[in-house]
Formats: sequence, C-alpha cells, structure tokens
Amino acid sequence: MTASVATQPATATASGGPPVTTLATRVRDRAQATPKQVAMRQKDFGIWQEVTWASYWDTVLTVGHALLALGIEPGDRVAIHSENRREWLFTDVATVAVRAATVGLYPTNPAPEVQYLLSHSGAKVLVVEDQEQLDKALAVLDECPDLQRIVYVDPKGIRNRYDHPALLSWDQFLAIGAEHRAANPGAVEQRMAEATPDDIATLIYTSGTTGRPKGAMLSIANVEFAIEVLVERGGFTGRPPNPSDLVLSYLPLCHVVERAFSVWFNAGGGVQVNFAESIATVQTNLREVQPTILFGVPRIWERILASVQIGLRNASLFKRANAKLWLKVADRIGDTLVRTGGNHTVGTRILYGIGWLFFYRALRERIGMRRVRHAASGAAPIAPEVLRFFMGIGVPMHEAYGMTENAAIATTNRPGRVKLGTVGEPHEGVELRIDEETGEILTRHPGVFRGYFRDPEATARVLTPDGWLHTGDIGEWVDGTHVRITDRAKDIIITSGGKNIAPSEIENALKASPYIKEAIVIGDRRPYLVALIGIELETVGDWATRRGIAYTTYRDLSEQPEVIALVQRIVDEVNARFARVSNVRKFRMLPKELDHEDGELTATQKVKRSAIAKLFADLVEDMYSGREGGAGA
Repeated sequence: MTASVATQPATATASGGPPVTTLATRVRDRAQATPKQVAMRQKDFGIWQEVTWASYWDTVLTVGHALLALGIEPGDRVAIHSENRREWLFTDVATVAVRAATVGLYPTNPAPEVQYLLSHSGAKVLVVEDQEQLDKALAVLDECPDLQRIVYVDPKGIRNRYDHPALLSWDQFLAIGAEHRAANPGAVEQRMAEATPDDIATLIYTSGTTGRPKGAMLSIANVEFAIEVLVERGGFTGRPPNPSDLVLSYLPLCHVVERAFSVWFNAGGGVQVNFAESIATVQTNLREVQPTILFGVPRIWERILASVQIGLRNASLFKRANAKLWLKVADRIGDTLVRTGGNHTVGTRILYGIGWLFFYRALRERIGMRRVRHAASGAAPIAPEVLRFFMGIGVPMHEAYGMTENAAIATTNRPGRVKLGTVGEPHEGVELRIDEETGEILTRHPGVFRGYFRDPEATARVLTPDGWLHTGDIGEWVDGTHVRITDRAKDIIITSGGKNIAPSEIENALKASPYIKEAIVIGDRRPYLVALIGIELETVGDWATRRGIAYTTYRDLSEQPEVIALVQRIVDEVNARFARVSNVRKFRMLPKELDHEDGELTATQKVKRSAIAKLFADLVEDMYSGREGGAGA
C-alpha cells in the first residue's frame, strides 16, 4: 500500500509498527507541504470562500480536540446530518483522527429513519446542519440512548429559541476544542499515531430498497486501498488526479461515491473540492466551477440532457438550426467513439474541431462541462443513448461500477477502452468472477468491507469465509474483458411463461426520453409486462405549453389525453427494439412524483419496487384485469 511521505517525525503505533496512513495523516501532510494551496471552496452569501490546506488541518485539529473533550473514544461513532459543506469534511477527517467512525445521514432522511440510524449506530455525537435537521433529532432523542451531544452548524432559528442541555453551536463546539487543545497539546496527534489498519473509519448505511438500511463497516485499510486504486494509480481517470483538478461536490456525502470524490480524492490527490449550494443549483454551480472531473448518477445526466433539449426549443430559429446541424454531427462522432472505444479518428477530430468553434464550446460552457477531462456515471444503470450524447459533444464519458460494500471499487471503462453498455474492466488488484449457475457478480480485494454493523447474519449472507463479496448484481462478460450488468438479482422478472427478463434495460430505454422521469416495469409471475410511468414535469410541461394544453398540477398534466398519447408513442418506440416477450403491453401514469419522504424512493433516488407495488396496487391490478388501453387510471 502506498503511503504519503510524512513531513514530521514518524511516531510508531501502539502495537510498535510503523505509523498508519489515514485520511487525517494525508490532510496533515498536505497542510505541511502546501499550506497556502486551496483545498476547498464554499459559497457564503453568494461569494465563493476559500479554505487553504493549512486552515483545513487547523480546523480538523480543533474539531478533533472537541471530540476528545466530549469523551469520544476509539471505536465510537460520530454522526453527521447535513448537506455537503466544509463542516462535513472537518468532522469526517477529525473523527478518523481520533479513531472513531463517521456515520453520514442523508439530508432527506425523515425523523423515523433518523431515529433508526442514530440508535442502531449508537452515535454519541451528532453534527446537524440547521434547524430542520435539529428538529428531527430532537423529536427522536429519547429513543437514541447513546446520543449525548448535538452540534448545530447554522444557528438561524435555533439560537435564543432552543434550550436543551445536549445542544452546542458550532462556535461553542470549536471553543471547547480550542480549550482542550491548549490544555492537551498533541492529544489528537497521539490518538492518530495509535491508529491501526483495522480501525473502522466509517459506517455507510445502504439505501435500503428492501428492508432496513444496513451499516457497512469500511476500515482504514479499505479506504486506503480505494485511494490507492482510484487516486494514486489513476484507476478512475486514467492518470492520477492532482491539485489542478476541480470537482463539484453535490451528491450526498453519506454515499460512498461522493465520499470518494469529495474526501478521498481531496485528501489523496489534493483535488480542490467545490461545494454546490444545493442539489437544485447544481447546473448553475457547474457553470461557475467548470470542474475537470465529474461524476453523476443517471438522474443527473438525464436532467442535464433534458435541460439542453428545453433550452434549444426556446432558442431562436437560427440557433435551433445551428444546434440541429451540430447535434447530428455529434451523433456521428458519438457512433464512431462507441466503435473505437472512445478514441477519435482523424475525421472525427476535424469534425469536432470545427463544431467546437460553432457550437460545442458554447454548449459545454453552458452546461458546466467545458473543462471536464473525465466524466463518469454510476450507482445505477443508464441508457447508452444518454452516454452517447455526451461523448458526441466532447465530454469523455465512462460508466463505472462499485458499491458500498467494496468501497466503490470493482470495474471502470478506461480511457480509450470504452465499451458502451458495459461497466468496464476490473480495476488493478481486483478479483472479479461471475457465478456460472446464477450469473451473480462476486468481487474480492482489500477494499471489501468488514461486514455489517451489529448484523452478523446479513454479513454471512454476502461475505464468504475466503473474502468473496456477493454483490447481488447479475452480469456477463463482454469480449472476455468488460462486464455488462443485466440487473439486480432480486429485480429479475420471471413471467408466468417462465421467461427471465431484466426490467432495468427496458426502464432505462424508456427513461432515455426527456419526457419520462420514472419507469417501473412489472410482470413477475404475470402473463405479460406492464409499467408504471412518471413524467418529467419540466419537459412535459414545456411540451404542453407549446401546444396550448392547459394544466394545473402534476396529476392534471399526466392525465391529459395528449400526454398519454405522447407516452404511448415512446412506449411503442421502445417496444420495437425488444423481443415481444419483453414488450410493455400496458402502462398507467403515476398520479404523483415519487418521493423519499413518502417511502417511494431511497435517499439515493432509487425506486423501492415493493413499496411502489403496494402503493399503486390498484393501477397494477387494473392493467391485468383484461381492460384494454394504454394509460387510463
């Protein structure tokens, strides 16, 4: 394992071995080597504020001392319930420094989920962002016996209104840390020097598409292997990221992928992190930051593509004509790149060079991707058409694969070796095999997690005694080098006729349309496939307005006959691409946008199929009642 070169005398661990490299030692070493370099930026009152590496490490030390002052011992848990911001990283790295484990909560977690995560993890200290998250914690505090203190970052609406002995403001928290630091100099550094590779650095709770979320334990060794593969070996971007690279942090930091990009890339490669103001401002912040490395889940790429299509429809006649021409050229370029693994030919370079002058530069500037040197999609399947679009306009797009339980390390499409429709080749140092009988993908490497917290039975179900992780994903080899994922094992549909069908491929084809946001294909033990479809409100609303179709609400719009006919045409087009057994015979429109708080989506926006089947059972049964027609509820 590659370790950072320390710039201060090394201290042996408690066991007498050499000091262990951790996120905390990496941040410390960067602060000593490049103290004035910018580590992260965050907007305050509309102005980007910079945090240098020296300031970063100084604050981490103070937060670490505050945790010691509050009684945090090795192995304890510290929870964070916040949007992405600098305090998240300060707390995360400081928690590792004092040999405790970070527990991230999704900002959208409702109070019952907050209660479960806090009580199950046994977190002793909770850092919340604002009044909204504090209210959730206070509502369930009596059911979280281990929780001793709650630190709130934004005092708006809290100070002078809340009086509870467990509460501390962030400023009070730092003051406690500063006092402890003055009285106990070197205490955090001493705790750091005692770290072992087996220390649990973080509990990352799975999204819980079925059942309760499970807390995956990632050790320091797991995280260090991920940094070694993704950062030091350049396993993600083709070459190691460095301090000249910029990322935009906007996906929840409690998700393993965003933790990798915002924390591990930052500490391991010196990559500058820029925090988006909110998920709603991502596209605006992309334009401001113009990142060089960009990761997105399929929903993000689909939204950006939809925004491009809406913007072009609202453009002048000349701009629309120009865009139509160069998007056709982009299709041609994209097709060539697909055939060549992402490598340009002389012809496509010339075409793209001309298009850069007349269209692509302006388009990429507008969507915040002018400087992107490596973009990737992961966390869920994505339609190849979406990837081809971005490749065609010059965004180097790569699909990758990993999961919480293997520290996000499994496969990636390497630059110049892209195979569209696959998640790429195994990373160096990763063993991957596909079970011959079940088709399940299994991985084994030093990044595979230590098990589920307080759940040995669940651990035994996914982790073999010799270290193989059962991913639960069904896949196949493509050309003996790349892996194609067909679906989650639990989502495979077996029709009453005995046909095995992977619904995600059909769903992704439907969602490739800018007019469809959600598509849930149903048909297990049924005679044919049906679907519940949710429209994309922004794009369908724009489409309806242009045609003079009046509507008031989401449900009203989705029930318009013209909208139903629009969706029917999309379904027909998708059906034409699949065998008849995989055709969607009927569909019904979802009457509302799916929501995490209503239990229909996970915090990572994945559909909870079992919940959807229950909530909209009447629509499903209606489609199997013998009634003809595509969409009526």
